[in-house]
Amino acid sequence: MPLTILFAASGEGWARYEAPLRAAFAEEGLDVTLGTDLAPESVDYIIYAPNSEVQDFRPYTRLKAVLNLWAGVEDAVDNPTLTVPFARMVDDEGLTQGMVEWVTGHTLRHHLGMDAHIVNPDHEWRHVAPPVSADRPVGILGLGELGTACGLALTRLGFPVTGWSRSEKTVDGITCLNGRDGLHETLSNAQILILLLPDTPVTQNTLNAETLAMLPYGAFILNPGRGPLIDDDALLAALDSGQIAHATLDVFRTEPLPRDHPYWDHPQVTVTPHIASETRPPSAARAIARNIRRNETGEPMLHLVDRDAGY
Repeated sequence: MPLTILFAASGEGWARYEAPLRAAFAEEGLDVTLGTDLAPESVDYIIYAPNSEVQDFRPYTRLKAVLNLWAGVEDAVDNPTLTVPFARMVDDEGLTQGMVEWVTGHTLRHHLGMDAHIVNPDHEWRHVAPPVSADRPVGILGLGELGTACGLALTRLGFPVTGWSRSEKTVDGITCLNGRDGLHETLSNAQILILLLPDTPVTQNTLNAETLAMLPYGAFILNPGRGPLIDDDALLAALDSGQIAHATLDVFRTEPLPRDHPYWDHPQVTVTPHIASETRPPSAARAIARNIRRNETGEPMLHLVDRDAGY
């Protein structure tokens, strides 16, 4: 009997995902009935985006698990009707590679001082060489799958990388710290700071007036993680004072970023429109099909959300 799998995401997701999902299920040897309008009592799995119209999971009485299309789960993790296993989108090589490329590109941009050469209307001969990568410490807040992948990519370019996480981690080539003292040490050394923490009540406003002041004067900030990690008013003040030289931001508390937000016109802010880590349908479909096949064959599912931790 085929598995019945509901695709529940708003917008144009179905048109982009239908063919890759069917191909991925066939590759995993799964016989499935896949669609967007299925009787709730017949559904075994839901492929899900939190912006879906599906918000009440109680009618899905046969449901085995929900597989998120996004890396972020903060909009669904507290749903009291979602009681079955809930998997994050992590094991997607396209999502991970996209994040690594965005982080590496903008790290190199700030490390090399590329902006001064790309935009130079006065034709100034700015003969100032940057330090080599070994002399530019990088800090990463968050050592999950994405933070670890980005940190390892930067170490291969010669950057000394310190990573901070809430729980103890060990990653070859990265100095791994945790706890309050570890956070302070990570910040105090980071000439370039990258935020890749999840959005939870504990991580909101991780960068605030106090922690921004711990960074070396003139540090750079990259935030491809979550908008609420930063106290926006505190960051704007730190940019105006020169404490922070530049902030490149991909995520925001409100998205799309309102047209009148101060970030748009601030000369030391770069806004990118939440593109650092987009889920790619072919690789995401393979990750979803692989996880469902694991569950059907008695293997543990990967990347299940810890509801107590919030991610």
